[in-house]
Amino acid sequence: MANPPTETADGALPPVRQRRAELVLLLAAIGVTFAALLLASLSVTGEIDSRVMVYGLALGAGALGLHVLLRFVAPYADPVLLPVATSLSGVGVTMIWALQMTRNFAPGHGEADRQLLWALIGMGLCAGAVFFIRQPRRLTMYTYLIALVALVLLLLPLSPFGHEVLGARRWIMIGPFTMQPSEFAKVLLVIFLASYLGRQRDVMALVTRTFKIGPVKVFSAPRARDLAPMAVGWGVAILLLVGTRDLGTSLLLFGTFLAVLYAATARKSWVLIGLVAFSAGAYAAYLLFGHVQNRVRIWLNAFDEEVYHSEGGSFQVVEGMIALAYGGILGTGFHGGEAQNIFAADSDLILVSIGEKLGLTGLLAVLLLLFLFAQRALRIALACKDVFLKLTAFGYGFLIAFDVFIVLGGLTLIIPLTGMTTPFLSAGGSALMANWLVVGLLLTISETARRPQETFSSGMAPGDPSTEVINVRDLPHGVRDRR
Repeated sequence: MANPPTETADGALPPVRQRRAELVLLLAAIGVTFAALLLASLSVTGEIDSRVMVYGLALGAGALGLHVLLRFVAPYADPVLLPVATSLSGVGVTMIWALQMTRNFAPGHGEADRQLLWALIGMGLCAGAVFFIRQPRRLTMYTYLIALVALVLLLLPLSPFGHEVLGARRWIMIGPFTMQPSEFAKVLLVIFLASYLGRQRDVMALVTRTFKIGPVKVFSAPRARDLAPMAVGWGVAILLLVGTRDLGTSLLLFGTFLAVLYAATARKSWVLIGLVAFSAGAYAAYLLFGHVQNRVRIWLNAFDEEVYHSEGGSFQVVEGMIALAYGGILGTGFHGGEAQNIFAADSDLILVSIGEKLGLTGLLAVLLLLFLFAQRALRIALACKDVFLKLTAFGYGFLIAFDVFIVLGGLTLIIPLTGMTTPFLSAGGSALMANWLVVGLLLTISETARRPQETFSSGMAPGDPSTEVINVRDLPHGVRDRR
């Protein structure tokens, strides 16, 4: 294998093919998946269930197929993303199967079968993104179309197709099938934000109004006309909070919006204005809507007996915290514990199930993989020369990390429980497929960032002079006069 690349001053990595390193990591990830499935089968049934072998073989075949595709289509892509995503998907399928087989009511493996199917479809979406989006910069040609599609997806749950579960209207139902469109909307919104803010960042960063007390600068605020993107982002987030009663998605989307906005402009004032605006909208929603008040009541008084026993009370979050404590350092094993009998143990509370079955050690290992995925996305962002690609990769990295914070913060009562899913792990097709689509987009972005400049067609290389904007003030006087 080639020598490890060394970083340059601007954060870029030299163009080195690292498919062999990816293969080694991928084989290790497949091995971990097989070991987890076999251990779970032996612990739960006392024998090796043929079904878990099918799970391992299918996931391994899908991951190796993606690796072969990358060798031919994107040889310079990041070598860590695919093995990490495969490991997380394998752990998710294993945990879902073990929970379904050990619970006291309606044991079975149907949910694990569906999770495997969604994982394979997600890998197909990842392959499609890598194969068809060879030049991700061209996505900027469809900025407002992408924004329109994302907005329609966000508003679909408010249509007649909307389906409400436990007070939240996140899903749409078509026949026997349900889908959470906001998961795909998040992927598109990051692209829109990166494209729009990449174009407007200079104006939004430099043209400001400064407020002073005497000679001391206190605060820099953007012009009123430049507040339009903030107002739209705030409006969409509050509409989601009020219309769909989905605190988690509105918080995740607006938090990602602020993060990308700060990355584009480096203006702390934008973040402060956004936090104040969202806090005001959330407080108004708290005063107006009972379901928001109930979430806050559970957060502040989870162990109160009256709150615990009330309808829609704190039973779920309290039992989840007890399960985490019962897991200890090394866990109860796949056959032990009671997490499987907690509502949504395989979806919203999948981290609780991992913490009980595998202990603090296993939970930290899974969290390390999740944040390693986010770190690789941020590393890709540093390596990109193109502003749009840089902001897109940063947005996806922040999206994954902030999602994990919202889930884990809710489970440990740092913030109110929002019912969000954990990337790659939780049961559910929409989130899993959207996360694999993110993997594909990050792989093609990293390929563009690492490829040698001479391999690009004319005008498509990052920083290519033929596509650079020329400031007319820098032209010679004779040229400016002719213009």
